[in-house]
Amino acid sequence: MRAQSGNAEITQLRVELAEEGVLLSASVRFDLPAVIEDALAKGIPMFFVTEAVLFRDRWYWYDRQIATAARHMRLSFQPLTRRWRLVVSTAPIGNSGGLGQNFDTREEALAAVQRVSRWKIAALSDLDPQLQHNVDFRFRLDVSQLPRPFQIGAVGQADWTISAVRNVPVPAESGR
Repeated sequence: MRAQSGNAEITQLRVELAEEGVLLSASVRFDLPAVIEDALAKGIPMFFVTEAVLFRDRWYWYDRQIATAARHMRLSFQPLTRRWRLVVSTAPIGNSGGLGQNFDTREEALAAVQRVSRWKIAALSDLDPQLQHNVDFRFRLDVSQLPRPFQIGAVGQADWTISAVRNVPVPAESGR
């Protein structure tokens, strides 16, 4: 099953239970619109957010939110060194903070943005083995962290929308 909204597509999404906790792996595919590529080439960073929300099913009311996890990513091009830099953090990225990695090409940097591997979104103790759980996975370009002129220009523009959402059930806890 594939999910698509905006101009991004979730091509793979898997939730697994392991000793470390509830782990999520995902792949998101999207092409950067020309206006975003142009902004990146001029050294303006782009911010992406990956969010996962764990829910417990309830038949009598809305599902109960159990845990939330977020990854904030800042992708930037360094014109002087001609290298790409990706900073990943659990909180919105300001001028500092986060784990950084450099890449030689835009394709390598985007591949790192588009892939999540064995990301811990909750502890096993958060799950009730008697009930069904599911995860809402969201990926989006966060225009709220762009410089003000870009935020104003991005409002209502489809070229500045990169987003995808998908829900997946959590597998039963057999084998633990």
